[in-house]
Amino acid sequence: MPDAKQFVWWALGRTSCALISIAAVACSGGSADAQLKGKVRVDGSSTVAPITMAASEMFKAKQPNVEVTVGISGTGGGFKKFLDEKPELRTDISDASRPIMPQEIKRAQELGVEFIELPIALDGLAVVVHPSNTFCDHLTIDELRRIWEPNSQIKSWSQVRKGFPDKPLTLYGPGTDSGTFDYFTEVIVGKAKASRSDYTASESDNMLVRGVEGDQAALGYFGFSYFEANKSKLRAVPIDGGGGKPIVPSLETVRSGAYAPLSRPLFLYVNKAACSKPAVKAFVEFLLADTKKIVEHPRVNYVALSDELSELARKRFVEGKSGSAMSQAEGAHVDLADTFRKY
Repeated sequence: MPDAKQFVWWALGRTSCALISIAAVACSGGSADAQLKGKVRVDGSSTVAPITMAASEMFKAKQPNVEVTVGISGTGGGFKKFLDEKPELRTDISDASRPIMPQEIKRAQELGVEFIELPIALDGLAVVVHPSNTFCDHLTIDELRRIWEPNSQIKSWSQVRKGFPDKPLTLYGPGTDSGTFDYFTEVIVGKAKASRSDYTASESDNMLVRGVEGDQAALGYFGFSYFEANKSKLRAVPIDGGGGKPIVPSLETVRSGAYAPLSRPLFLYVNKAACSKPAVKAFVEFLLADTKKIVEHPRVNYVALSDELSELARKRFVEGKSGSAMSQAEGAHVDLADTFRKY
């Protein structure tokens, strides 16, 4: 797995002019105008990491004396660091590709950690195969469930659908600390973390890309942006979400909601106490001020939130409103704007 600096350049390319041009149009909050010093510690989802890494590079151009480090431990792993027993070891911001879970909220309460929940972007999950696989023209939710459910006995493509060839089926997917794993299992299998275990798992989406790329019998899933960055090496499988019309993941189908149920919101969780540090406060303000320019940059390639939802997130941070709005909502698919207006 590449180190954090290599990952930044994967996410944004090696063109410093591009970074400078984006930074120039991104407005910062008031506290970012003065020259600051300090550190901002971020960890969590590999899916959300390109956003915070892009923001850190842009912020560096404005605040060169602030060090922003972005780790990749998966959403669950990130929350473990965010909620470390020792306050001095806790991260300031947790990248998350799913909402915080009840047990994580309970631990935060036990530790006395208040957090601010911020929606940051929309993403889709791509189900992918090797480019040489021309027979798998689409998959249904039921087929995906039968493939991935616990104790699944499907070992061959011929067991997935009549007419598919009798070729071994090898599977690649996120590890159990990944928010992508949690989300996929919830909407496909019906219960978060319920999955067969005999597959190649990794918290690094780049490792999964390489696995499917090198295996003609492969089927895998991970964040859509990683497919977009590697679409010359992979093929995305259209998914029939129940309407009888298979949908290919794209920025347009994720934005419109047509790519259901494999589209989802992405989040940042900010330690409220850490906001007393000017560097942390300024970095989050910077990121929220012009999120769309960051998340929809071609080297990041996510879907920006609506203007209303972006403003609700910004207002939530300015007011320091702690707690999880998502924990009040029911089901995996909710009206985000309505949820954050209410809670």
